[in-house]
Amino acid sequence: MKTIVVEDSRLAREGLVRMLKNFEGVEVVGAADHPSSALELVRAMRPDVIFLDIHMPAATGFDLLEQLDYAPRIVFTTAYSEHAIRAFDYNTVDYLLKPVSPERLAKAIGKLREYPQRAPDQDQDQDQDQDQDQEPAEARQPLDIDSKIFIKDGEKCFLVSLSSIRYIESCKNYVLVHFDGKRAYVKKSMGSVEARLPKGYFFRASRQHIVNLQAVAAVEESISLGYRLTLCDGSVLEISRRNAAELKDLLSL
Repeated sequence: MKTIVVEDSRLAREGLVRMLKNFEGVEVVGAADHPSSALELVRAMRPDVIFLDIHMPAATGFDLLEQLDYAPRIVFTTAYSEHAIRAFDYNTVDYLLKPVSPERLAKAIGKLREYPQRAPDQDQDQDQDQDQDQEPAEARQPLDIDSKIFIKDGEKCFLVSLSSIRYIESCKNYVLVHFDGKRAYVKKSMGSVEARLPKGYFFRASRQHIVNLQAVAAVEESISLGYRLTLCDGSVLEISRRNAAELKDLLSL
């Protein structure tokens, strides 16, 4: 994996580069201290992965991503958790809070190795194809929690029980379904998927995420005045402030 690091702090940048060099298959091809210099580096090297700080002087990591003509895999590195929801508007694999520990970095590398080398939303020809299975949401009946769904992701096929789905996240023209420790892409909009899921079991936590309430292990307030959901597989999702009150009513006696 060709990788670059974008971080304005010299010590944090050099430390992350040093740690990354300990992982087999990770090739650090450059580092930058600002989105402007990083843009030149990205255009020259076309990395597979960017470890990207969010807060930098006069610009943000998001500003850099908005200027790219392709979607490398992103691991955000930041001292602030309140940007987690927006981060997943992009081809985000993980979100690391500083200081980044070797153990937490190892988990991120593991996710990168499982993540598709070329995310489906980058295939422009594929994006222009019509989804032959796509129908208006109102034309299809909602499923029940005992239903199973067939998912074909590239050459892989899955028969997935709805109850095994932990959460679903938006990835532009696709959704990414997380289930039984696996992930699979489906070329559907979040709205069409939400319309087919059984109410009372699945909840629209934010614009980016639909969560299986049966998979929620803990709920706590977050600094963004919303809630942070911890799932039974250890995943942590932020729920938007707008939806927090609805979730509270749903889970209350």
